[in-house]
Amino acid sequence: MDISFLGGPRHQRGVGVVAPFDFALDRELWRWVPDEVSLHLTRTPYVPVEVSLDLARLVSEHETLSDGVRTLTAIAPEVVAYACTSGSFVGGVAGERAMCEAMTRAGAIPAVTTSGALLEALAELGVRRVALVTPYTVSVTRALEAYVAEAGAVVTGCAFMGLTRHIWKVPYRDVADMARRAVRRPADALFISCTNLPTYDVIPQLEAELRIPVLSANQVTMWAALRRLGTRAVGPYQALIDPAARGGSVLPDVPDVPEQEQQ
Repeated sequence: MDISFLGGPRHQRGVGVVAPFDFALDRELWRWVPDEVSLHLTRTPYVPVEVSLDLARLVSEHETLSDGVRTLTAIAPEVVAYACTSGSFVGGVAGERAMCEAMTRAGAIPAVTTSGALLEALAELGVRRVALVTPYTVSVTRALEAYVAEAGAVVTGCAFMGLTRHIWKVPYRDVADMARRAVRRPADALFISCTNLPTYDVIPQLEAELRIPVLSANQVTMWAALRRLGTRAVGPYQALIDPAARGGSVLPDVPDVPEQEQQ
C-alpha cells in the first residue's frame, strides 16, 4: 500500500523536563501539552532521603541540574523545565534564579522552574493574596510560605498534609478537602504545591466552587515552559490557561491574617 500521501509525522517541538527521582506523574504533565509538543523527561539520581528540606536541597544542586540538562541536549529541546516545587523554592528567590542560570548554561536554552513559574503565574493573574495547599511537613511548608512572601505576595491561609513519601497516591478528594481548609480567609488565588501531587482533574471543579483561580505545581510548570515556545497549555476550563475563565468573583475583603492548619 502506498502511504506516501501522509507526508511523514508532524513536526514536534521539544520541552525538556528534569524531575526528581521519585516523580511519578509523567502522564499528568502530558495532559497540558498540545499535540505539536513533545516532552522529554530525565530524573535526578536516587538518594535515600524522605521528602524534606534536605531532599529539596539534594535534588536541586547545580551540578545535578546541569547533568540532567546535558542528558537532554542531544534531542534539542527548545526549553527545559525543572519540575520540582520544593527543590526550586528551598533557596529563596535568588536561589531559584541561580538554578535557571545554571540550567541555561548547561544547555544554552531557556530554563524555568516550578517555583519560578508560580511567581510568573501570580503576576499574570494579578494575585496579591494567595492561599497554599501542600502535602509537605511543616518545615517544608514554612519554606514555601517564606518564598512566596519574599516575592511580595501575602499568604492568607495554608493547609498541609505532613507527608514524607508516596505523595503521588493522594486522592483528589483529599486535595479538595485541603483546598477548602486553606481558603477560609479570602484569597485572590489558591496554589496547590508539589509536582508529585495529582491535581489535573480537580482544578476546574475547585475554581467553580471557590470562585478564584486555582494553580498547581504541574500546571504552572507546563504553562511557563510552553509560554517560552510561544504556545499555550491546553486543558479544561481554568483561569491560568484560559482568559475566558478569569471573570469569577472573589470572597468579600477582610484583613489578611495567615491561617495554618494540619490534617
